[in-house]
Amino acid sequence: MKPTSINANREKKTMAVIWDDGHASQYTFSLLRAGCPCADCRGGHDRMGSTPDPAAFDAHLPDSPATRLKTIVPVGSYAITPVWEDGHDAGIYSWGYLRALCPCADCRKE
Repeated sequence: MKPTSINANREKKTMAVIWDDGHASQYTFSLLRAGCPCADCRGGHDRMGSTPDPAAFDAHLPDSPATRLKTIVPVGSYAITPVWEDGHDAGIYSWGYLRALCPCADCRKE
């Protein structure tokens, strides 16, 4: 599963992903930052995994440099790394992880 398009809207603070199976995911910047898969954000290497921490879906981070997207950097052909205004750029969101982070009702049931 791969995205066919990724578009960030800084005004709305959202990122839209269209997947090759036709599914559309809409992520708030707050969710993306709360769900950051890096070791620092997850609390160490032993807490890292291929699925997001369920607490990320309930987190509502305030508008701050930590939740303001500066850019998105591709990582090979398998992932992206968001770069945040506070300088954080350690999260590698693989396609599988990003899809698991989709907040829609259908994906949350799975």
